[in-house]
Amino acid sequence: MQVMCLNGWGGKLHDKLVPYVESAAPDILCLQEVIHSPASEKDWLTYRDGDHILPQRANFFRDICEALPDHTAVFCPAAQGVLWDESNPIPSQWGLATFVHKSVPIIGQVQGFVHKDYSPVGYGDHPRSRSAHGVRVYDYSANRAVSVTHMHGLRDLNGKMDTPERADQARKLLDLSRRMAGPDDAVVLCGDFNVEPHSETLTILAGAGLTELVTGRGFDSTRSSHYKKAGRFADYMLVNSDEVVKSFDVVRDPEVSDHCPLLLEL
Repeated sequence: MQVMCLNGWGGKLHDKLVPYVESAAPDILCLQEVIHSPASEKDWLTYRDGDHILPQRANFFRDICEALPDHTAVFCPAAQGVLWDESNPIPSQWGLATFVHKSVPIIGQVQGFVHKDYSPVGYGDHPRSRSAHGVRVYDYSANRAVSVTHMHGLRDLNGKMDTPERADQARKLLDLSRRMAGPDDAVVLCGDFNVEPHSETLTILAGAGLTELVTGRGFDSTRSSHYKKAGRFADYMLVNSDEVVKSFDVVRDPEVSDHCPLLLEL
């Protein structure tokens, strides 16, 4: 069973990302930074936050659904705000999504917030609302249940340092996973955590018996060449037993985002 985790960067590299996801077609895709703008038929809209301006794939969620027609898709919005079609404001939801191949039975789900709550009118002040979603599936090839939970960790404008809010979101992520997972499950936690490798977040997760695979297997970055700032880590994947890992990779080619896909084979 393959599990992929990726921050899709709002679909900015759509022409690279969609063919890659379509070709890879992992059993479970955990995708963060997903845009859903059902009120617009435009391909692209613009995000504006002061001098922070980004093109956004207006219906990124729909694009991935079309690329993975044999997957069940769940979109989990964190907020509804406004994107722009030139001078016209377009209501747009922002969050994360999970895609599970239809041959894989979903036997449990969990959804909740690791920071704040749903923001129905505007994306809100930083650090903004952050959601998490998990699926419990049955892996017939291994004759076991697998629980996979992912989040998009809060972004603090002051940086990736430890904060009480980040520690709290780590505990909330653990709680969501524990509410869903069975005692004998293979457990996976992943996402764009927005923290450094020696963070309190990863210490909390390690204290719960989880093994972090990115730095643990010697990878020196989870960022692509499109990311120009300092700090080369953001994305992590953890498991409750190293024995369940058949292979793990931080995929550097092709570059489909300013984040690299994390690819785990159980």
